[in-house]
Amino acid sequence: MNWRLLYNMTHRDNVDPVGSLKFVTLLVALIPELLFLGAGVKLQDNGYDGLLIAINPQVSEDQNLIPNIKEMITEASFYLFNATKRRVFFRNIKILIPATWKANNYSKVKQELYEKANVIVTDWYGAHGDDPYTLQYRGCGKEGKYIHFTSNFLLNDDLTAGYGPRGRVFVHEWAHLRWGLFDEYNDEKPFYINGQNQVKVTRCSSDIAGIFVCEKGPCPQENCIISKLFKEGCMFIYNSTQNATASIMFMQSLSSVVEFCNARTHNQEAPNLQNQMCSLRSAWDVITDSADFNHSFPMNGTQLPPPPVFSLIQPGDKVVCLVLDVSSKMAEANRLLRLQQAVEFYLMQIVEIHTFVGIVSFNSKGEIRAQLHQINSDDDRKLLVSHLPMTVSAEAETSVCSGLKKGFEVVEKLNGKAYGSVMILVTSGDDEHIDNCLLTALSSGSTIHSIAMGSSVVENLEELSRRTGGLKFFVPDESNSNSMIDAFSRISSGTGDIFQQCIQLESTGENVKPHHQLKNTVTMDDSVGNDTTFLVTWQISGPPEILLFDPNGRKYYTNNFITNPALQTARLYIPGTAEPGLWTYTLNNTHHSLQALKMTVTSRASSSAMLPATVEAFVERDSTRFPHPVMIYANVRKGIYPILNATVTATIEPEAADPIVLKLFDNGAGNIQMNAPRKSAGRSEEEQKWGISRVSSGGSFSVLGVPAGPHPDVFPPCKITDLQAVKVEDEVTLSWTAPGEDYDQGQANSYEIRISKSLQNIQDDFNNAILVNTSKLNPQQAGTKEVFTFSPKLFTNGPDHQPDGETQESHRIYVAIRAIDKNSLKSVISNIAQASLFISPNSAPILTRDHLILKGVLTAMGSIGIICLTIVVTHCTLNRKKRADKKENGTKLI
Repeated sequence: MNWRLLYNMTHRDNVDPVGSLKFVTLLVALIPELLFLGAGVKLQDNGYDGLLIAINPQVSEDQNLIPNIKEMITEASFYLFNATKRRVFFRNIKILIPATWKANNYSKVKQELYEKANVIVTDWYGAHGDDPYTLQYRGCGKEGKYIHFTSNFLLNDDLTAGYGPRGRVFVHEWAHLRWGLFDEYNDEKPFYINGQNQVKVTRCSSDIAGIFVCEKGPCPQENCIISKLFKEGCMFIYNSTQNATASIMFMQSLSSVVEFCNARTHNQEAPNLQNQMCSLRSAWDVITDSADFNHSFPMNGTQLPPPPVFSLIQPGDKVVCLVLDVSSKMAEANRLLRLQQAVEFYLMQIVEIHTFVGIVSFNSKGEIRAQLHQINSDDDRKLLVSHLPMTVSAEAETSVCSGLKKGFEVVEKLNGKAYGSVMILVTSGDDEHIDNCLLTALSSGSTIHSIAMGSSVVENLEELSRRTGGLKFFVPDESNSNSMIDAFSRISSGTGDIFQQCIQLESTGENVKPHHQLKNTVTMDDSVGNDTTFLVTWQISGPPEILLFDPNGRKYYTNNFITNPALQTARLYIPGTAEPGLWTYTLNNTHHSLQALKMTVTSRASSSAMLPATVEAFVERDSTRFPHPVMIYANVRKGIYPILNATVTATIEPEAADPIVLKLFDNGAGNIQMNAPRKSAGRSEEEQKWGISRVSSGGSFSVLGVPAGPHPDVFPPCKITDLQAVKVEDEVTLSWTAPGEDYDQGQANSYEIRISKSLQNIQDDFNNAILVNTSKLNPQQAGTKEVFTFSPKLFTNGPDHQPDGETQESHRIYVAIRAIDKNSLKSVISNIAQASLFISPNSAPILTRDHLILKGVLTAMGSIGIICLTIVVTHCTLNRKKRADKKENGTKLI
């Protein structure tokens, strides 16, 4: 299926049907918080190969930055090797140098892109200053997307006094990225009351020592307890000298800390994200369950591994070759016209200035239509458009390899090799011989983006893109689908220079009846406005009647647009910086028959001083097998700051059915949690008056093995991960985000809440913990905040098994919940919340925070605006046309 994402607050988007999912960013009021797992890291013979570190083009050249990166990774490699008990280290590292830096005998980039990096370095400061963080979005034990460092963190040695050596910080972040671990500290809850009514410090391990500090200096712990509450102003200062060796996920800055918490040292009661997200499991337990450890063994002997080998690579000229199918299949369903419209738009608006572009067409043979031509003006763009194929051949056979061979021939004329070049391959037919050129493509150093048109998608075509680091798209034959233009809009140079990239604000397509209208509003926010273009496309000769209002009421008519009758496009370019605010357009079908009318709006950053808001759409896996769900994510951000509470809609276009529109949630539903933030850096930003509108194509994905016809319900509600419990007088109030009937879609049927006075009991034997009466609790729609209050006195006097040997009275209750759907399918048991029933003013002394930590030195943070959606492949997609020609008996989704 194909899909896209729409991000908007009041804006609705009619999206392309068929297997294509697009992220359409809906309009929202901006919130003053901002913010990729790069492919290619392999573990072999205990060493990681292919780690890619990319420096953003906006980072100023500094002769110390690369040596400091090398030093950090080298230190991290030895620290990681010892922390994993001689299991893994870093062997080969690539550092991607920006093209904006001076050439210095760096190796040439092949298929490495900034957008695929495992580690990125920018000058963008997050809400927490120079805190490194990892974009972690898939839950416990799952890989994250990337690690972020600011250049200041890597250059300013003064920061290591707080964070600790950079190599140790990197290992902390690597554990987030590679193994899906979470932080073991919690700045919002630095203390908690345990089951024995003792004030404890949120830490791991409990062996880390320190002293309590009141307003005037050190004090006994009892001075910090007043009126059954922990006194504000009291802190816990960790001793600078420690004997504790764990844990790296708590405080790697302590010199004694050299390992991860294991089952023996792990503090299960601490209210931190590791316990919440990993069901109280220790960091080491999660690591040892990983694929890395299942396929490797500790190295023999006592010698350290060799230091990492670094390769410095730099992009050359930006080179693109369009490889376009002109076989007779392109005559079906207006495919050639839609290809021409999209390529014209790409050449006139999307592709960046100074890029070299060539054009190749193919059927059973390839033909060069335009040698490489550098774009320096609009005339260069128009010249390339004039070389587009205008007719299809009579030949039905397609040979992708023949087209690619000519494409490589074109790009190699510039520098003798295809290194760093991009192929945009568009085809409409099956080709069983793509494997014949797979090795050639892989060794070429070129990235191949593929766009498949029609209802027949070749698996090997997707493999070609996947193996070369390219994107893959599917374009259905639906007349009102704008998927082709959306796909070309998604393909950027991959340099990471957001100020040069074209940003899609709108993508709408509708079948409009005679003398009816397509009317909508587009938001132009302050962060965009330069190089703004409105593109109208249609099916029947002659443009629709166009009326466009800018925010000041100025009108643009059809005759203000540049019309290309041959390609059936009309384009309006707004000079200078487009007026921010609401732009309203009307497309009136003046013909006597139904026709598809479409509007696409793109723009670029308004100023190099203001980062534009962006949206990125991606799926957890681009291929899955029924009944496993497809997880869809959107990253809505402004630089590093997440844009929170965005309204985001995903539209999935199955191969042979109507589009499916689903809402993505930004509220913790669907197992999305980030590293806890450390402290606010005081950043403020004026709220945008009009909101923001963005559209992004998410490419294609497949669901294999979908049964034909009706099928049983196999999707339970998703796990609740944000359960919280608060004791108020004699009652406990629970809150959580409602899951759905099927994962995070729909509405669950009921909840099962159980409590226990023993953490171990409710963790190991949930079914025998005390059941809370929830007969009056009716689940709400997925994504809604649920609140439920009960009196623990009604339950805690009942039978509840204590662990062997525990005789002390417990003053704490532990609560967990699971959702149940109408077919009695149950979700995974939630995180365990806890509430104190009574707090004594005389608790035994315990420990708290390191002076360094008090200055704000904890590392991994991550309030990053990720929106997750579990796409439930229910009857609406399962009953799609079954692909008879697929060996896998699969349903294709794009």
